[in-house]
Amino acid sequence: MIENMLAQLPASERKIAEYILEHPRDVVNGTVSELGSRAGTSGAAVIRLCKSLGLQGYQDLKVRIAADLAKPAEPGYRDIEPGESFEAIVQKTTSNSIQSLRDSAEIINYETLRQAVDAMLRADNVHFFGIGASHIIAMDAQQKLLRINKGATAFTDAHLVASLIVNAKPDDLFFCISNSGETPEVIKALSLARESGVKTISLTRYGQSSVAALADIRLYTSSYSTEAPFRSAATSSRLAQLFMIDILFLSMATAQYEKTVGYIDKTREAIQFLKR
Repeated sequence: MIENMLAQLPASERKIAEYILEHPRDVVNGTVSELGSRAGTSGAAVIRLCKSLGLQGYQDLKVRIAADLAKPAEPGYRDIEPGESFEAIVQKTTSNSIQSLRDSAEIINYETLRQAVDAMLRADNVHFFGIGASHIIAMDAQQKLLRINKGATAFTDAHLVASLIVNAKPDDLFFCISNSGETPEVIKALSLARESGVKTISLTRYGQSSVAALADIRLYTSSYSTEAPFRSAATSSRLAQLFMIDILFLSMATAQYEKTVGYIDKTREAIQFLKR
């Protein structure tokens, strides 16, 4: 979380964050004022950093750092090299994929996740919107919801999305997907949804962004602040986004288990009918 937020933090909080990354064990054994002094700032800045990270306070920060220190060392993300062997590509891709899911799982706020699942269960229709690679995620989400008899759309045409928003029913939900959180079309659509009183959910990389700031409910994936050139081609981010959609879908399914099983069986039978 600290690595993902580092570049966006104010100077005083960034100094503390950098000190934590370099001396995590000192933080676990120290007080708020000691950390502020060692980082060359103040105890108040430490508390502000905790709030910026979405933590409940300094004790929460210490517990999370202690938990991270107890984990075995992770290999981290590795980019491919010129002339890489197939074996090395498979190994690196596997390692990077697992790491992206792990990192995203660690930043999930479970109260926010509950709010998102409740909103999706109550919605008459969920309108998913993403541009480029994020549209692939939107289509995956739409396919999952349609299979359990939940109204869902996934369009890339901004004009059509705008029409959906202004004509949305009171219980419709607008779910926007943007890894960067700065996709212009998504920002404009979210602004329109806000003006129209439509409830919104965002899925962006972790940290502050225009998209997240506009949404009612904010979901995140790890931002991969050290993303290498080939990984930045929507590979790690795509997997993490699909991971979050799977979590939402399965959470909805378990909340209405019998109904979901019934819908899945019906759609499976319909698909089998088409193959006859």
